[in-house]
Amino acid sequence: MPNEDFIVGLEIGTSKVCAVVAEGRPDGTVKINGVGYAPSRGVRKGEIVDFETAGKCVREALADAEEKSDIMIGSVYLAVSGGHIESFNNRGLVNIPPEREEICEDDFEEVQAAAREVSIPPPNQFLHSVLQHYYVDGQDGVLNPIGMMGTALEADFHIIHGVGTRIKNSIRCVKELDIEVEDVVFGPLASAQVVLDMDQKNQGALVIDVGAGTTGYVVYADGAVKHSGCLAVGGDHITNDLSLGLRIPMARAEKLKTEEGSVRLGRSSPGERVVLKDETGFAGKEIEREMLNTIIHCRVRETFELVKKRLDESGASMDFLGAGVQLTGGSSTMVGIDELAQEIFGLPVHLTCVKGTMSGPTNAFDNPQYSCAIGVVKYAHAMTAGIRRPGLFRRIARRIPFFNNLL
Repeated sequence: MPNEDFIVGLEIGTSKVCAVVAEGRPDGTVKINGVGYAPSRGVRKGEIVDFETAGKCVREALADAEEKSDIMIGSVYLAVSGGHIESFNNRGLVNIPPEREEICEDDFEEVQAAAREVSIPPPNQFLHSVLQHYYVDGQDGVLNPIGMMGTALEADFHIIHGVGTRIKNSIRCVKELDIEVEDVVFGPLASAQVVLDMDQKNQGALVIDVGAGTTGYVVYADGAVKHSGCLAVGGDHITNDLSLGLRIPMARAEKLKTEEGSVRLGRSSPGERVVLKDETGFAGKEIEREMLNTIIHCRVRETFELVKKRLDESGASMDFLGAGVQLTGGSSTMVGIDELAQEIFGLPVHLTCVKGTMSGPTNAFDNPQYSCAIGVVKYAHAMTAGIRRPGLFRRIARRIPFFNNLL
């Protein structure tokens, strides 16, 4: 079946490649038709390090998605991530000609361009310009300035940018398979579209997407994105710590982490041990449970403290986040991770996954590792719902209030 009526969201993650096939409906809802999955290789810290190997994994995930949804995939919307992605807030200003006075859509294009008249590192390119607030002649709280009378239009934007070549590597990896990339979206921003509802965005919330190779975050306040970023640290770093600290193979360390590990300290009985059975190439070993949990706890604490430090440096206030912290991503399922996050951020913490106007296989919604890929579909549906799309690195250029509410 051809895919003209379907949207495909693709995430090339550190531990998995996930492709979600969905159908966007006129009422704003999205129906998931199939989820393709393949273990990821050739990707480290959210970025491609082995082009050929990563390409094979993408092919496997897309083939799996085609089989489960019974469509031929010709194009995708692609999530991108990595520690190179940065953000900042800026205001643009445009004066309305006296002979016209009425604000039109072209004025919005100009005010966005004015907000982008700032220096970013030479290798970087703009990824998103997310509208925060409009002002007309100093009046705030304006929802839609188009058609209003005024002499000056101002708008605050949250601007996300990253190293162009690294983003293009992910795009090229897909295009080598004769699959077009319709658009790219910052992964944590995509996740936020399906783990937060509009009330939570208005109340204020911090979304932390803990993946295998990265930990991304997005802060909403008053319904708008205020801060975002990404650390090149994730669940794989815990596995590596366990492998080195306990002197066991990486595969056994990963299994130990997921099946026996916990972020909590002081909950084990004195002398309690975990027995690793011997197998080919491994003689077996007994691990002290409290040592296991201590290694996990230290790495997760360090990660959350780094996120908190970045938010503090950006001026983000934790005092006005009424919806608290929303944890998602494949590594957010570790036992006790919510308790530690609450200690670090001083806010209520909720383990969350996909919710809202979505339908389809419930196992996809219940698993937080799919939040990003499904969020890409939600993002794409908003982009294609009568909104014209600009060039590849000029995202969300023609923003109107309807779309701002979706982000």
